[in-house]
Amino acid sequence: MCNNQEGRTAIITGSARGIGKAIALKLASRKINIAVVDVLLEDAQKTADELSSLGITSRAYKADISNFTETESLIKKIFEDFGKIDILVNNAGITRDNLIIKMTEEDWDKVININLKGVFNCIKCVSRILMKNRWGRIINISSVVGVMGNAGQLNYSASKAGVIGMTKSAAKELASRNITCNAIAPGFIKTAMTDKLPEIERQRLESMIPLKKLGEPEDIANATAFLASDEASYITGQVLLVDGGMVM
Repeated sequence: MCNNQEGRTAIITGSARGIGKAIALKLASRKINIAVVDVLLEDAQKTADELSSLGITSRAYKADISNFTETESLIKKIFEDFGKIDILVNNAGITRDNLIIKMTEEDWDKVININLKGVFNCIKCVSRILMKNRWGRIINISSVVGVMGNAGQLNYSASKAGVIGMTKSAAKELASRNITCNAIAPGFIKTAMTDKLPEIERQRLESMIPLKKLGEPEDIANATAFLASDEASYITGQVLLVDGGMVM
């Protein structure tokens, strides 16, 4: 696989830390310039500085992607700063877990607005630029719970299932302009959230996974880098499960 995509520019939402940051580091290693988008501007700037030290151009942006007007302004600003946009990675997402009888309307709306509407906003605002390029890669980070569901995550599961449907529809609409759109569905990945789990709960999760271990953020980053590359030019509308075999 060619490891150099010098001159291309990627937008990665939710990339100040965690999986998003791992994706940013991976793409930067392939000489892709990175727009780091996050609600945490200070953390986003630290990540952008780290990426810039790798010899690429990187800038930090604060935005609420659930707001269409704000997203539209964000994409316009990134395009002005970099002069082009080639790759969009929709990684930003939140959880507000609870059983359905206890889940509030606010919990539902917040998750749907960021995890689902936010992806729509970003795709819509970037698509026209990619269409003019006649080349583009859109990678949406979904989840295995969008495929199999999960008790206590009605809102999150719905949002991630919606992302899969959106991915397939966008893939069909944009294919004629040489733009691919795919989704990655991570399983249980080591993050700050899983680090806080009691050991017995961690062991329970690992027992559900055929490979008997949690994934690393780099596993998602590697899959993203492949789908963003020229080698994945004949893959579109697909959902790649990166879950250690949990869902088959």
